[in-house]
Amino acid sequence: MATPLLVFTAFKSSFKVHVNNLELLSVEQIQEIESFVKSRKGIFDFNTYTFVIQKKLEYKEFVKLVKESPLDAFCKDDPVIVQVKARIGFGQYKGMQYSELPDSYLVWLKGSYSGADREIIKSEISSRKL
Repeated sequence: MATPLLVFTAFKSSFKVHVNNLELLSVEQIQEIESFVKSRKGIFDFNTYTFVIQKKLEYKEFVKLVKESPLDAFCKDDPVIVQVKARIGFGQYKGMQYSELPDSYLVWLKGSYSGADREIIKSEISSRKL
């Protein structure tokens, strides 16, 4: 019988866990995973083999939680960290990532914009060496 392999993916303010080998697990093991998720007010999506738990956890906290539970599962050693790129919230390029903006617009923003995203603009200009 296979042991559930859990792959933790961290986002900026949330996380999800993918059960890599769900199709190899027994019905009882799947029910244990579902029970683990439900007891923590989470949601299991059988279409994508993933689950989320409402509480924001870091990878080490999640591993500890799994070890302390009756769930017999293995957590992949290296979590996936997804960086969400900032998007511009105004003007003609609204919704685009700052990394997608034309150089000329970034330079214009640097001299004209004084809002909360000023550091993102400076960082993007610096990374492009403008």
